[in-house]
Amino acid sequence: MRAARLIKMVLLLQSRPVMTAAELARELEVSERTVTRDAQALSEAGVPVYADRGRAGGYRLVGGYRTRLTGLARSEAEALFLSGVPGALREMGLEDAASAARLKVSAALLPSLRDAPDSAAQRFHLDAPAWFREPETPALLTVLAEAVWEDRRVGARYRRGDEEVRRTLEPYGLVLKAGVWYLCARVAGGDSFRTYRIDRFGALDVLDERFDRDEDFDLPGHWAAQAERFARSILRAEAVVRLSPEGVRRLPYAVDPLSAREALGGAGEPDAGGWVTVKLPVESEEVAHSQLTALGPEAEVLAPAALRERFAADAARIAALYRGAGGG
Repeated sequence: MRAARLIKMVLLLQSRPVMTAAELARELEVSERTVTRDAQALSEAGVPVYADRGRAGGYRLVGGYRTRLTGLARSEAEALFLSGVPGALREMGLEDAASAARLKVSAALLPSLRDAPDSAAQRFHLDAPAWFREPETPALLTVLAEAVWEDRRVGARYRRGDEEVRRTLEPYGLVLKAGVWYLCARVAGGDSFRTYRIDRFGALDVLDERFDRDEDFDLPGHWAAQAERFARSILRAEAVVRLSPEGVRRLPYAVDPLSAREALGGAGEPDAGGWVTVKLPVESEEVAHSQLTALGPEAEVLAPAALRERFAADAARIAALYRGAGGG
């Protein structure tokens, strides 16, 4: 455990000119006192870790020290070859670069680990697109990916509803969600980030000018926040529903996860039969009808009245079907 932490500490210091004790403690998930002890242990083992004192101080490696990674375990080597997503890399025009990188890593592995690429490929495969749809690669994706990697501004025409707008964008990152590519970018001169569907770009010109990236920008965090805002924006209505214990268990599988979390988080106390009443955020009456039908007799819609009437009519039709002669 400690040996792995010491190796990670050396690698962190190799990747940055200097790191404070607090930064190392956060990365290594230990106390600053443990960081001090680990630095001392590395120094005693011959690793030139130097501590700068003072407010602007920290830990650094001196003399251009580098360590060689010759001790990869099999699980670590296999994990390296799971980090790439072949389809996405191909669509961005990075397949050749990724292939070359994998070859270089393979050549550096011990002979006993040379089968790691094949071993990983036979145990994990990512198929990003959703079912029942043919994925389409946006025509401008490769050009846009180059701009993202090189931090170059782009002039873009973008379809927004029935109109087309022109923007000069600073492209920060690409996201592949359920087979659809998105661009997270900032309008040049602005201070807020927006998300664009790449297949809605009508034209794209990569400009000669580069932009300075905001080092505080967090692509995964930005996407997660955008996705939650989008999910909340479409939940414009509400249904009051009684759920059996089984209905409670199945609700997250029947409706939007955010909707289920909010409904169950505000649920009242169960009645004598274990049923609870929840206020469920929904996109519309039509969508709620489709989703809650999957719960069958484990859910009773109390409001709105129109939705309750739809389920009452469904129940009457189902009862008529099963009272008929078809069942013998």
